[in-house]
Amino acid sequence: MKEKKSIGIEADFPKQGCNDTKCPFHGTLKIRGRTFVGKVTSAKATKTVKVEFERLFNLPKYERSEKRRTRIHAHNTPCITVKEGDKVMIAECRPLSKTKKFVVVEVLNESNKG
Repeated sequence: MKEKKSIGIEADFPKQGCNDTKCPFHGTLKIRGRTFVGKVTSAKATKTVKVEFERLFNLPKYERSEKRRTRIHAHNTPCITVKEGDKVMIAECRPLSKTKKFVVVEVLNESNKG
């Protein structure tokens, strides 16, 4: 078995293996930049998930803040199985396609959906 590779952030190594070159654990993809924790809203596309998280946006005119949502497309490797409703950690990487610049690194909470 291969030696466990460090990807630069604290994340659990997947139990399964994969042959995906765009996998940060088993492939050659390097992690850099920002990390986010969010909820998977769509996992219909092949090897792609849509992750959504809320953030606070400041409104200086009214001296208040409001909640806004951000939706990010992320690469889902075969060794990390993600379903809709799961809470995941995503990390920034090089651009993988026109819309994907993040990769799923870890599943934090699994949903109890179907």
